[in-house]
Amino acid sequence: MILTTVILLNIPFGYWRESVNKFSFQWFLSIHLPVPVIMFLRIRMGLGWELTTYLMLAGAYFTGQCLGAMWHRRWKKSMRLSSCLVLDILRSRWIIIIFRRYL
Repeated sequence: MILTTVILLNIPFGYWRESVNKFSFQWFLSIHLPVPVIMFLRIRMGLGWELTTYLMLAGAYFTGQCLGAMWHRRWKKSMRLSSCLVLDILRSRWIIIIFRRYL
């Protein structure tokens, strides 16, 4: 359950990371902001600090970041994007609704 949470938490941050310049302040924030939340979840769930749990959470972290970046790259080909995943999802749904109305 915690691995799924970590993946889902990092998808918007990976999406954001893909839309900003590499090594900029926003890029730094998009990578490091989810880390305290993950540490809180780790402590709250009582996972401890064993190497196996660390590797599994790190894998989930990078999976979420990569999925968000891939999502941004794929959508970039078809529509104009912002750096916010939620806004772009809403915008894409509104476009579908508007086009259905006129077809």
